[in-house]
Order: sequence, then structure tokens, then C-alpha cells
Amino acid sequence: MFRDRTGIPAPERLIALAHWDCIDFISDLHLDAARPRVFHAWANYLFNTPAHAVFILGDLFEAWIGNDTAQQEGFEAQGIRVLREAAQRCWIGFMPGNRDFLLGMDLLQSCGIQLLSDPTVLQAYGQQLLLTHGDLLCVDDANYQRFRSQVRDPIWQTAFLARPLLERRALAKAMRDASREHQNNPAAWADIDVHMAQSWLNAAGCKVLVHGHTHRPGSESWPSALERHVLSDWELDGPGPNRAQVLRLTGEGFLRLDLGF
Repeated sequence: MFRDRTGIPAPERLIALAHWDCIDFISDLHLDAARPRVFHAWANYLFNTPAHAVFILGDLFEAWIGNDTAQQEGFEAQGIRVLREAAQRCWIGFMPGNRDFLLGMDLLQSCGIQLLSDPTVLQAYGQQLLLTHGDLLCVDDANYQRFRSQVRDPIWQTAFLARPLLERRALAKAMRDASREHQNNPAAWADIDVHMAQSWLNAAGCKVLVHGHTHRPGSESWPSALERHVLSDWELDGPGPNRAQVLRLTGEGFLRLDLGF
């Protein structure tokens, strides 16, 4: 993908439709059969949100190992059914994350969902928002960036998808286990490079950055009237505090909603 001198991949641009009075942003739900409360909270949210558009900015699924999984009865097929039904009541855009980058365009289109490039510039309510999953900006995490380059290589993806389904599931489990071991130390989680993020905003002509990936939800102001809004991960099945947030945008600005599940 082409990058300019700031290192930003050339973003696609999307103009909000005139009737979009309410826009929601979510990411990092990490849907998995072992996390039923998150799954049901997500489905309930999609079927009841007043938003006219929902942007899913990556890591919707804990692991997506190929579109053929949705052709068999099971968790993946349940997730796709929810997406297909929800897309009949509101516009849904999906940006791949580091866990579900193999969710292919053909399957998304069959659900009525628009595949979003990373990054994407959204023009809404007189603002220009830069949307990204966020992992590309975590440049200090050198091990992850090497891994990302490997698994985003079309040759690697073709070879992986050619493996039998059971083998792909085993490989995905091994990668998830390694990731969870790393996540047990929150201090080791990488944040985005602020200077790089600001360069992206300036290059794209945007003032507002919306991203996920870091599991550090919050909003902050930067110099030159720039803003950063970090999306929440969803955790409802673990021993720790529950968390499930939606970042909502209307003509009056941003609102961070805690879902009461």
C-alpha cells in the first residue's frame, strides 16, 4: 500500500450519509465461544442501538481463521448471522484488526457490510476523523510489527488458508495462548507513537483520531487542537471488572457510553 513521507498509508475517504444523525464506534470485542456474555451483549447492542451507522474498528473476533468456518454450524456462523441481521437495520463498516484480518471481503459483502481500509478518513458533522485499528501506530512493539508484516503477506495468508481447518484452529489457539500470556502483564502493552499519530492526522488533514487495539480507553486533547479517542475493549466474562463501551458521535460531539450488562 502506498505511503507518503509521513509513513501513513494513503487513506480512503468516506462521507457520512445525510441521515446519519448518530454514529457509533466499537472495537476489540474479541468474540469467542468461551466469552458468551460479550457475544450476547454485542448482539443485543447491535439490535437495539439508535445509531444509523456502526464502525467496527478491528478485533471483533478473537481469531478468524478463514471464511470457510462460517459455512459450518458453530460460533463463527452465529457471529455472521448477527452481522447479517444487524446490517439490515443500520449501516455497518468493518476495519480488520490484528485478530480478524482474514475476514474476507466476499463474506462481508454477502452480509451487507462495507470493508474499510486502515486508515479511513470519515467526514461527518463538519469534521474530518481519521479512523484506524491502531496497531500500525504501535511502532515500539518491534516483535509485533515483525509478526504483523508476516501474517499480512499474501503468500503467508494463502499458505495458511490452504491448511486443513483443524490445523488452522490449532495454530490459532497457539497464537492466542501466546498473546494472552503477554497480556497478563498490562505494563508490557504498547501504546501508539504520539508523534507518528500526529503526523498521520496532519497528512490526512484531520483533527480527530479514533482507534482501538491498545485496550486503554479514554480521550485526550493534543496540541494544535488535535484530539485522540481510544475505543474500549469489551470484558464481561472474566474475574476482573466488567467493561463494554461504545463511543458515540452526534452533531453535538462525542459521548462515551458504558453499556449496562
